Amino acid sequence: MNRSEIQAVKQRYGIIGNSELLNRAIDIAVQVAATDLSVLITGESGVGKENFPQIIHQYSHRKHGPYIPVNCGAIPEGTIDSELFGHEKGSFTGATSDRKGYFEVADGGTIFLDEVGDLPLSTQVRLLRVLEAGEFIKVGSSKILKTDVRVVAATNQDMKQAIREGRFREDLYYRLNTVPVYVPPLRERKEDITLLFRKFASDFADKYRMPPIRLTDEAKTMLTNYYWKGNVRQLKNIAEQISVIEQHREISADILRTYLPDENMERLPALFSDRRTVDQRTFNSEREILYQVLFDMKKDMNELKRLVHGIMENQPVTTQSYDLDLSSQPEQKDVFVTQVEGESLQDAKIMRSVPFRPEHADTHYMDEGDFQEIESVPEPVSLAEMEKQMIQKTLAKHRGRRRSAAEELKISERTLYRKIKEYGLD
Repeated sequence: MNRSEIQAVKQRYGIIGNSELLNRAIDIAVQVAATDLSVLITGESGVGKENFPQIIHQYSHRKHGPYIPVNCGAIPEGTIDSELFGHEKGSFTGATSDRKGYFEVADGGTIFLDEVGDLPLSTQVRLLRVLEAGEFIKVGSSKILKTDVRVVAATNQDMKQAIREGRFREDLYYRLNTVPVYVPPLRERKEDITLLFRKFASDFADKYRMPPIRLTDEAKTMLTNYYWKGNVRQLKNIAEQISVIEQHREISADILRTYLPDENMERLPALFSDRRTVDQRTFNSEREILYQVLFDMKKDMNELKRLVHGIMENQPVTTQSYDLDLSSQPEQKDVFVTQVEGESLQDAKIMRSVPFRPEHADTHYMDEGDFQEIESVPEPVSLAEMEKQMIQKTLAKHRGRRRSAAEELKISERTLYRKIKEYGLD
């Protein structure tokens, strides 16, 4: 496609930007639309992947057929087969009548499977059969049905990593990935950032009936060099915040900085981020539940330190810290507190199972009786156990309401359903 044709596609679907990577993605989508090949759209969350299945559908011979978008991550594992392939009356509790699935309804059209990486393995087997033979079987039925459906899938996951971990079938991946379309993140489209911001500012000015905001040159440079972990979605949200809140319509770099989360903190693992940052994040995998659990454990350890300080605040602690081999004396129960020069007592190191050594005679040791009020530090538990405990705690807090619990845990309701089943928490 030439540039004018690509520009026409952008105008039709409201895509803004002149990046070569973006133009390449649009070109591939239009070229493959004329075929019936499966397409896998990859890219980070917030880059605008949802536009490309519509382009593929509208530029194909199926454009007059149905177009059905399905968010695979939003459907509980126990019902996703029924949603996609339908079910027979009486096939499970609550199946009071026959139901057509999306693959039956979309016959002759296109299905867009968003977050395809979240599909359960059992459903992946069914999907593979549809892609290979155009056949499927309803839940609770033995009758083979035919369908003529174009499948376009999208994911923000590393699919090769998912294959290595056994979460996604390799044969299905290659079936879906017949033609890959990569949508670049905003940081790889630096030339488009100020253009997008100006468009969003204009839209919000019309929406809220106020003059549009403008960026100074220094603010434009800051905007362009920012990491944009949330991509176009994050940029749009910040443009809306500034449009609504700021009275002065010219935005300087100092003003803009107050709306941009600290870039370095955003790129650190959740365990080492500020608690408020963790709570506001949108988690993309159940593994990040564990980050939240570990952060809570860190907070509990800080509480323990403060308790120790309350017991010992009237006793001098002026020792140095030594590099000790704790593994050589596992049975010792002496406890001592060390304080590094310049370190506050609240931050003093608490160490267990350390034997007395004459060469450390300047170290102040405490008898076990001085610590009767302190519970022993619990032994480490497995990550799976910590995850189970966090899910139990959250479900109890919300009185078993799974949707509310999933929102607090920052995972999809389908993932929570699967973890409840896995840990026997029904």
